[in-house]
Amino acid sequence: MPLKNNMSTINVAIIEDDTFLAGMYEQKFRMEQMNPLMAYDGEAGLELIRAQKPDIVLLDIMMPKKDGWEVLQILRSDQATQNIPVIMLTNLGQKEDVDLALKYGASDYLIKAHFNPQEVIDRVRTLVAKQT
Repeated sequence: MPLKNNMSTINVAIIEDDTFLAGMYEQKFRMEQMNPLMAYDGEAGLELIRAQKPDIVLLDIMMPKKDGWEVLQILRSDQATQNIPVIMLTNLGQKEDVDLALKYGASDYLIKAHFNPQEVIDRVRTLVAKQT
């Protein structure tokens, strides 16, 4: 599958406070020839996204400083970041959580326990391909 602009690497911002899980995703994305950009809380994630303008964001919900709900709403209200696809990657699996994420502008919603890393990567590739 061709990458964005047929030549550039996909930049994936991973905003996840679980360092073990974040490290696993970082390694997996590198193995897939993607460029993971890491942040471990919501405030650092916002700073990273604003500075780097990644192709896509993987965003946890339950995090310190700013939770994923707040980060998502801020991203969608900022003209510079409003069109960056955001995949919520969380353990929260209630229908209300999914509905709220989509209402706030999430592109996709994945429950961590239901998706393995390769499936997450496949979703990332699909969403980025739709942007090009």
